[in-house]
Amino acid sequence: MIVEVDKESGFCPGVINAIRKAEDELKTRPMLYCLGDIVHNGQEVKRLEEQGLKTIDHASLLQLRDTKVLLRAHGEPPSTYELAQQQGIEIVDATCPVVLQLQKKVRRMYETEPDSQIVIYGKHGHAEVNGLVGQTHSTAIVIENESELSKIDFSRPVRLFSQTTMSVDNFRQLSLSIGQRMKDGATLQTFDTICRQVANRIPHMREFASRHDAILFVSGKKSSNGKALFEVCRSVNPHSYQVSSLEDVDPSFWEGAQSVGICGATSTPRWQMDQVADLVKSFNR
Repeated sequence: MIVEVDKESGFCPGVINAIRKAEDELKTRPMLYCLGDIVHNGQEVKRLEEQGLKTIDHASLLQLRDTKVLLRAHGEPPSTYELAQQQGIEIVDATCPVVLQLQKKVRRMYETEPDSQIVIYGKHGHAEVNGLVGQTHSTAIVIENESELSKIDFSRPVRLFSQTTMSVDNFRQLSLSIGQRMKDGATLQTFDTICRQVANRIPHMREFASRHDAILFVSGKKSSNGKALFEVCRSVNPHSYQVSSLEDVDPSFWEGAQSVGICGATSTPRWQMDQVADLVKSFNR
């Protein structure tokens, strides 16, 4: 049986940068705080915790003084930086450059067009979205799907942005739906701010899943990108199974298969996909 690990799967550049910064810091100090999971992958978080990375939430941040805190790739609102400055906290900023540019665009729009509505297509409560909303003093409107379009006043200007990891096709459809509802005299401007490092994986994932009898998709349970890419796999190959650890792997997943493909999310480390591949091979020796 052929077992192939997808060469295109694995960490995106933003996650690679965040993990490298964490590892570099931990070479010079026994412990480093990280605000939120550095990546939505329990196995990788555990690996870094064993090196001294300590994950905290925003409530815990309030209790810290005179220490270092790493900000992950998702980014943070301005209030986090202000709090850190007040409490003598040194920031290790691992915000993804793509997210950082998006934050600047949203903030610039908010400052230059105070009468416009800033609408963000994204997941409610997602760390990146929270960081974007923070650029507008929490006035931005978050839309996750078309059922929420009633939040928008179509008689006023609309400036539409997107979380970097959303679907390009869905963003375009949302743009069309908003455009059809705009009242005379009100303008709509759309800004496709979706990261192509993520978006371009979708057609590749379809092709990869279609040429194997079974697919094991390796991803953390918290990863929204993982959920989206797994559904892409399953849409073209019903014999697709999501696993978050070796304990999730069941030989029945590839029963009768001549080829098994191993792939994963932008938050999935290569070493974890290799581990799954080795386990599959061990069952078939």
